[in-house]
Amino acid sequence: MRVVQFHRKDSPHVFGTGIEIGEDRKIVDISHICSTSLELVAGGETMSSLVQGYLDQGPPSIPSESVELDAPITKMDKVICIGMNYKDHVEEQNAAMPVEPIVFNKFPSCVVSGNAPLPHPLATKKLDWEVELAVVVGKKASNVAIEDAMKFVYGYTVAHDVSARDWQLERNGGQWLMGKAMDSFCPLGPSIVTADEITNPDDLKLSCTVNGQVKQNSNTEQLIFKIPFLISWISKLCTLLPGDIILTGTPPGVGAFMKPPQWLKPGDEVKCCIQHIGSITNKVV
Repeated sequence: MRVVQFHRKDSPHVFGTGIEIGEDRKIVDISHICSTSLELVAGGETMSSLVQGYLDQGPPSIPSESVELDAPITKMDKVICIGMNYKDHVEEQNAAMPVEPIVFNKFPSCVVSGNAPLPHPLATKKLDWEVELAVVVGKKASNVAIEDAMKFVYGYTVAHDVSARDWQLERNGGQWLMGKAMDSFCPLGPSIVTADEITNPDDLKLSCTVNGQVKQNSNTEQLIFKIPFLISWISKLCTLLPGDIILTGTPPGVGAFMKPPQWLKPGDEVKCCIQHIGSITNKVV
């Protein structure tokens, strides 16, 4: 399934949860079953069975052009991010390979739609882009064994890990938080693709363009710490809850390591794409 949250264009106050169907991505409204995607995820197999049973009835659908997509999940408990997790990204920095995951976080309030405008904070002069595969946790996970970890994955979505590099790397005592957690610094979308539709998350092409120019182009096969390891490792430090998301890292090509460095400015358009999931586009304003 492809899970979305949306507003109807003719009734912007009407918020819905839906499932995209068909090549034209029509949307079946399932709000009468679950009011949010977080409720769907937290409902586990019982809720998923109710939704699938409704879809099997051939219910009416809404044309995709009639809605505006919101972030596919919001109000989760945690947004956990992994730094320096692509071999080719580490190599572009001439850095040593990490021996354990580098973990930071964003606030859940950072999450915005995959097509939302991206306000350029006045506080930074070094705004950067990062395409990332995001894992959506499907059920409570604590002290999970690596061999069991994929049972806790609900699905995947595209994330744009927006970064203020001056605050991440030069200020705030070396703490990354404020450089990663300013307003709107976590666009997500366009949908959550459930795990059963992604046969191999370790072999997904991902890319990022800025104003149509390719900046990042790699594959999740470059991940240093794979998804099962990340879920197991994190779950031994803090309990993961349904709806939590894990941003798994970014490949090479970010602005900070270009020569000379390149920074986003108002008017720039950033497009992040991941194979089999889709793309999100944010314009800096």
